[in-house]
Amino acid sequence: MISVDDLDSELLSALRHNARISVSSLAAMTGASRATVAARIDRLVAGGTIVGFTIRTGHETRSAGVRAIVMIEVLGKLADRVADQLRGLPQVRALHSTNGKWDFVAELEDRDLASFDETLRRIRLINGINSTESNILLKTSKTGF
Repeated sequence: MISVDDLDSELLSALRHNARISVSSLAAMTGASRATVAARIDRLVAGGTIVGFTIRTGHETRSAGVRAIVMIEVLGKLADRVADQLRGLPQVRALHSTNGKWDFVAELEDRDLASFDETLRRIRLINGINSTESNILLKTSKTGF
């Protein structure tokens, strides 16, 4: 990992807010030259600080469906095996390991309630899962960092 100075931090903050911002706009915003900004971005990419430029679509732009958070408790030392199987489910959009009662928190997205129910059934059948608790997401007020 490379060290990040104030200019790098400014660039990263601007890119987090708008990954499509132009190098010219970044240069004007920071007071650095276009060449400096381009070189810094290249260095941040090469050093692994920036691992990609992407867009995130809001759930409003996707087809209507069910989004949920599922907390998962794992038996014994089966967490790695359980995580591998959860990552293989296309409905699992994100998987986080956590501390406390729950070993994992999975973000799920499914077509409808019947499909969501089937996905939960499949998750509960994974060897090593002791218990789950689900919360269907009704509205999202903020996304991103």
